[in-house]
Amino acid sequence: MDVLHREAVQRLFQGILTLQTVEECGRFFEDACTIKEIEEIAQRFEVATLLHSGKSYHEINKQTGASTATICRVKKCLMYGSSGYQLALERMEDQSHD
Repeated sequence: MDVLHREAVQRLFQGILTLQTVEECGRFFEDACTIKEIEEIAQRFEVATLLHSGKSYHEINKQTGASTATICRVKKCLMYGSSGYQLALERMEDQSHD
């Protein structure tokens, strides 16, 4: 069975979807993750944002401190992944136009 479809993982995702504000998300992730894990996820999302906007690997490395390996991994996810980054980035763009 795919890890993402296990009952406990689905329950986690459902719980996250109940959160309504950035503050609530912060409180949840502070309880659920280490600060280092939050920083790593945030860095990957920042890399995805910068790749999406057309920045070069060099610019992204300079701005975020992310390694080339991390940048490559995120780019691979953007190109061939499950479209999770893409979906979030597009929705954030839509919200910024409202």
